[in-house]
Amino acid sequence: MLVEGLIAVAAAGGTAVVQAAGTDAWNGIREGFARLFGRGEPGRERAELERLDQTRSVLEAADDGEDAQRVQIAQVARWQTRLETLLEELPAAEQQLVVAELQSLVAQAEAAKPVETVHNDFSQASFTNSQVLGSGTMTVTNNYDK
Repeated sequence: MLVEGLIAVAAAGGTAVVQAAGTDAWNGIREGFARLFGRGEPGRERAELERLDQTRSVLEAADDGEDAQRVQIAQVARWQTRLETLLEELPAAEQQLVVAELQSLVAQAEAAKPVETVHNDFSQASFTNSQVLGSGTMTVTNNYDK
């Protein structure tokens, strides 16, 4: 049985596969995960590449909305389970090497995540007796000098 830290790394890895599918970083992430699972065996790496391609196809075929979300959740769970199994079967010393590789792949996928930008223009708004509510990270720029 895996400790919580390894389960969390496996969960992050499953999420990384799903996040990277369809981004410019996909080829690098795909090859990295294939190497990770292949453990130096070319035949296993090819099989993993096929599984990863299947994941991308399934994600791309999902309709927008709830269906896409269900498919994403299922694919994250699929890859998390596979990563947990891989980590569980490794000796402790090799496990740490694989965790380091996995964390590197997760970081690559995170870096490739699209950044959402929201622009709100309140130039014609009156703020007398009104409220503007929001949550999350916001950057406010003073454009009064224009």
